[in-house]
Amino acid sequence: MLYIHIPFCKRKCAYCAFYSVASTAKVDDYITALVTEIKSRANEQQGPLKTLYIGGGTPSLLAPHHIERIIQAVEQNFDTSQLLECTIECNPEDLSQEYVQWLHDTGLFNRISIGVQSFDDNALKRLNRRHTGQQAIDAVWNAYRNGFDNISIDLIYGLPQMSNEQWTDTLHNALSLPINHISAYSLSIDEGTIFNVLLKQGKLFLPTEDDVLEQYDTLIDQTAKYGFTQYEISNFAKSGCESIHNSRYWRHTPYIGIGAAAHSFSGRIRRWNVANIDTYIDKFAFEEESLTDVDICNETIMLGLRTNRGICIKDIPVDWRKYVLQKVERFIDSGLLEKSVDFIKPSRMGLLQADGIARDLFVS
Repeated sequence: MLYIHIPFCKRKCAYCAFYSVASTAKVDDYITALVTEIKSRANEQQGPLKTLYIGGGTPSLLAPHHIERIIQAVEQNFDTSQLLECTIECNPEDLSQEYVQWLHDTGLFNRISIGVQSFDDNALKRLNRRHTGQQAIDAVWNAYRNGFDNISIDLIYGLPQMSNEQWTDTLHNALSLPINHISAYSLSIDEGTIFNVLLKQGKLFLPTEDDVLEQYDTLIDQTAKYGFTQYEISNFAKSGCESIHNSRYWRHTPYIGIGAAAHSFSGRIRRWNVANIDTYIDKFAFEEESLTDVDICNETIMLGLRTNRGICIKDIPVDWRKYVLQKVERFIDSGLLEKSVDFIKPSRMGLLQADGIARDLFVS
C-alpha cells in the first residue's frame, strides 16, 4: 500500500483540519522532494504494490506533468505489475472533460474520488467550497463518460442549517449519478478550522444530536435502496466496489505514506512525516513510535469495530481474548454488537457508536 499526500489547495475549506496550504507556489520543489522520498523508501515495500492512493489537499490542482513525474517515480521504484487499485482525489471544479480524459489515458488510475460534500449551493458557500452543485454533477458525468467506471464521492451531513429534507435531496442527487461508492461523514468541529472559530463566536448553528442521528438513518436507508452496503462507519459501496486501499487500513495492513504530514505503518512502527512543506522540502523530518502489544490489540479492536466485518476473534491476542469476550457481552445484550463463532460485529446502531464501544473494550 502506498499513499502520496498532495497538500495544496486553492483555499481552506471551513471544516477542514487536514494539513494543507492555500497556495501552489512551491509545487515544483515539493514534487521533487516527493520523488526523492519515493526512491528512498521503495525498499520498505514487501512484494508487489497492490494499491496506490493520491490524496490531499487537492491532487487535481496538479498539472499533468507533475502527476507524470509522480507516476514515473512510482513505476520506476515499485513493482506495479499487480496493482489492483489506483485512486486519485479530485475536486469537481478541476474535472474538465480534457483533464479527466488525460487522467484516464495515463493508464494508471482506475478509481476516482470526487470531493462533492454537497449539491446545495448555499451549503457549499458555507463550507467555503469553490464549486457549485451543478459543477459536482458535471464532474461525475465527465469522469464516467471518459472511461471511469469506479467513481466515489464524498458527502457531509450534520451541516449548519441542514434539515433532513435537504440531506435527503442531497442523497437523491448523489444516487442518481453513475457512482458506486459514497464516503459520507458527519461534520466534526476541529481546532484550527474556520467553523471552530465561528462556533466560539456564536455564529455557527449546528443541527441537534437527534437531527444528526436522523440524517444518519436516512443515509443508511437511502443508500440501501440503491444497492449500496455500509461496509464501514462512513463508507458505502455497491457489491465489489469497496475501496481496497482503505479496507486494508482497517485490517491493520502495513502501508507507506509519502509527503508532508503523511503517515506510515510497518506493522509495529507508526511514522508520521513533518506537517510543514518547507521543512519537508529541505529535509525528510519525521517522528515515529513503536507500538506495544497492548497498542496493537486495541487498534485491532478499534479498527475492526468500524467495519461491518467486525473483529476477527482470532486476531485478538490470546492473553486478552477472554477479557474482551467477557466485556462484549453487555453490548451484545444491548443490541450494539453481534457475535458469531469467528467474529464480533457491530449492529447498525453499534457502528455509529463504534469508537465509544472500542474504548470500553480496550485492554491495558
